[in-house]
Amino acid sequence: MTVYDKLKSLNITLNPPAAPVAAYVMYVQTGNLVFISGHIAKNADGSVNAGQLGKDVTTEQGISAARAIAIDLMGTLQEACGGDLGKVKRVVKLMSLVNSTPGFTDQHLVTNGASELLAEVFGDAGKHARSAFGVAQNPRGACVEIEMIVEVA
Repeated sequence: MTVYDKLKSLNITLNPPAAPVAAYVMYVQTGNLVFISGHIAKNADGSVNAGQLGKDVTTEQGISAARAIAIDLMGTLQEACGGDLGKVKRVVKLMSLVNSTPGFTDQHLVTNGASELLAEVFGDAGKHARSAFGVAQNPRGACVEIEMIVEVA
């Protein structure tokens, strides 16, 4: 099954990346590595999915937000690959920044929302190293921000 067959079976449609809202680009390729800038959690209408885990966002809502970010990251990756996710050799690493209270300790579970989807879509090539941090705040109040490094052919 191709990556696109898997996305279709999961009823996932990839959108082109949004324009950056500050002084950066959405991705940079150097050699065979693509570095994708942090993507923040968004609601279905495109507004920021804001809030703090451990206060006004549940772990389950954070997991859903991270999954949605993974879909946005794949849309950006598709553009970086010239429209062909078949060029992906390996998702190398994720870094997840979870807007959370000092007592919240389930950042790793929140980040699983992205990690599990990437493994489901790309198979073994989607299994990656990662870091999941609790942070005092994310841009625009987003509950989660995730960046990704990918090896491409």
